[in-house]
Amino acid sequence: MQYQQLIPHLFRAEFSKISAVLCRLLGIEHIEVAEDIAGETFLTALETWPYRGIPANPKAWLYTVAGNKARNYLRRDKVFTEKILPAIKPGISADIEIDFSDEHITDSLLQMLFAVCHPAISTEAQIGLALRILCGFGIDEIATAFLTSKETINKRLFRAKEKLREEKVQIAFPEPAVTDKRLAAVLATLYLLFSEGYYSENREVVIREELCNEAMRLNLLLINNTRTDLPDVNALYALMCFHASRFPARKDNGGQMILYHQQDETLWNRELIAQGAYYLNKASRGTVLSKYHLEAGIAYWYTVKPDTQEKWESVLKLYNILLQVEYSPVTALNSIYAISKVHGKQQAIAEAEQLSLPDNHFYHMLLGELYTGINNHTAKEHFARALSLAKNVLEKQTIRKRIEYLTVDRKA
Repeated sequence: MQYQQLIPHLFRAEFSKISAVLCRLLGIEHIEVAEDIAGETFLTALETWPYRGIPANPKAWLYTVAGNKARNYLRRDKVFTEKILPAIKPGISADIEIDFSDEHITDSLLQMLFAVCHPAISTEAQIGLALRILCGFGIDEIATAFLTSKETINKRLFRAKEKLREEKVQIAFPEPAVTDKRLAAVLATLYLLFSEGYYSENREVVIREELCNEAMRLNLLLINNTRTDLPDVNALYALMCFHASRFPARKDNGGQMILYHQQDETLWNRELIAQGAYYLNKASRGTVLSKYHLEAGIAYWYTVKPDTQEKWESVLKLYNILLQVEYSPVTALNSIYAISKVHGKQQAIAEAEQLSLPDNHFYHMLLGELYTGINNHTAKEHFARALSLAKNVLEKQTIRKRIEYLTVDRKA
């Protein structure tokens, strides 16, 4: 692999590890210093490797350079070394050996995950910091994910970091008394990060798989740690596996969305489905029944073919329990398709229209599908409304195809 390809690959994989280890060493008050040192490490690689060649062990080279830069910083900044550092990390000197062992890196990443998911900052800021510090995303990439400007993201992350400093948030595992509450915030952040990728608001893609992959990677870190290998953590990972298993079938060669009933099941990733089943089984121990358990159960049934009455009755039962555990209009809307499979389109239409979500394009897409074959004129009206509300270019193309189909069908 040429250095032009290797350095970006390593940046995505190692920037977060270097940042987390250094931030754990220096304290969250100096998070920018940790990020700067990590960034300068890769800049050094970019300046050095084209002339001296790629080192035999690129990762070890990066860790060595990062450690040297961190120690140089401590020696150079006398005020930091003599006055600030002893107050936050007693006993640390500029000659300290910085631990980049796999175990220390993993612990640092997990502790940073709990730190950036602190309830003192907004959910959007939590996701932004997770993408930046723990996933190595650039500001441009984060801005694209949130459909906003670089300036907005920079301001959001700056405010979040300031708030973490004010709250004196420690980079450490939370105390047992608050672990459950803090873990709930971490899982909510990972869930939203995955959801951001599963349905992308980006105007040019329908799935941002890199966001989903990062959410799964961070979730797996929780599972691989005995303190956080808990039922709801496993259930969330199972949910992600089931959804990710259908990614290859969710879009065509042009990137347009393919609806569930039109998907080619031979494209589904059976290995991921098996992983999902394994982790869902792990999640079943104990008495906890979280929304992640229920959503994972629903997602599992969506990987089962062929369609049977038992399948859709099982899906609808799980949706009904989920709506009791944590009601939301979106969950209610998602349950309508199962209602149509169990009780028919007419009842599904009645249930959907009771929700009344006039500004939700998914609502109108669903009603368009339900009315197709019953009242094509009404179906076309709903698709037209969905088209006016949708932001994603590829999704708009999918909706236009449905309108064209109904237009040709009505003329025939």
